[in-house]
Amino acid sequence: MKVGILGSGSWATAIAKMLCQNVDTLHWWVRSEDTAEELMKYGHNPRYIQSVSFPQHKLDVTTDMQKVVDACDVLVVAIPSLYLHEVFQNSAVTGLDSKVVFSAVKGMVAEYDSIPARYLHKAFDIPYENIGMICGPCHAEEVAREKLSYLTVACPNEAHAEEFAELLETRYIRVQTSDDVFGAELAAVLKNVYAIAAGIAHGLGYGDNFISVLVSNASQEMKRFLAAVHEIDRDVKGSPYLGDLLVTAYSPHSRNRTLGTMVGKGYTVKSALLEMDMVAEGYTGSQGIHGMNQKFKVDIPIAEAAYRILHEKMAPSIEMRLLSDELS
Repeated sequence: MKVGILGSGSWATAIAKMLCQNVDTLHWWVRSEDTAEELMKYGHNPRYIQSVSFPQHKLDVTTDMQKVVDACDVLVVAIPSLYLHEVFQNSAVTGLDSKVVFSAVKGMVAEYDSIPARYLHKAFDIPYENIGMICGPCHAEEVAREKLSYLTVACPNEAHAEEFAELLETRYIRVQTSDDVFGAELAAVLKNVYAIAAGIAHGLGYGDNFISVLVSNASQEMKRFLAAVHEIDRDVKGSPYLGDLLVTAYSPHSRNRTLGTMVGKGYTVKSALLEMDMVAEGYTGSQGIHGMNQKFKVDIPIAEAAYRILHEKMAPSIEMRLLSDELS
């Protein structure tokens, strides 16, 4: 099996670290010539998780996306949702419809107002049975330090999921499989939104007691929303759902919690986004979930409060006070 990665951020770097331990050659598309040169010459990504060292003899790094697509049977898409459609448009890539594609994207594709699986299907005619999802709970920074971590590979085709899961397994990475691609992707979007809300509460000075209630209620919101949008038999207390929510809402590595904390402390949303050096996908995710919920009308007060703060310029202190009356 020939495997390629599209993307050069922290999550792409972490997945590349896992794959390099199990494949002979990793084909890797990055946007920047400088990044490609640094990886091939020194075995380090100069912009993200510089501590990760790659075996150069296993890397085939290029800025030509079509070259990676043509060379591989399986592709991992790890481009932030905010830029996903633009990058694919600029690359004018073809042939994705004959590949197995796993998304490591944790947000909504605004141009299609959809989760990545639906976008990949609609934009490139990739059959749903050939589209999968890689989800946590897992922070790229801890993978870099080889901390014991757990992943879930979701795909409707069980054989695809199991085969790819084996490529991610290392002595410090445990991988399970699932067929709930839509649920896993929506949970990945929602957990980022809830992490922003938890960060806002933290920035405003709310304590651990309140934030624990906030996250507990967020888990129930997630359960209601997933059931309304894609009702199958799933355990939302499992690692891809509750586990990923917990690590994103509480961890200092969480970009979304960091964004929320900055907003809670008084930054404008625009200035907080500009100051962060990485993408917090819950920002666009909150807008996407709000849009979806115009159809489904699910009771999701935490997600809606985050949306109003981020996109309607509502005061975080007022929204959090109002929200506190709805939690239980």
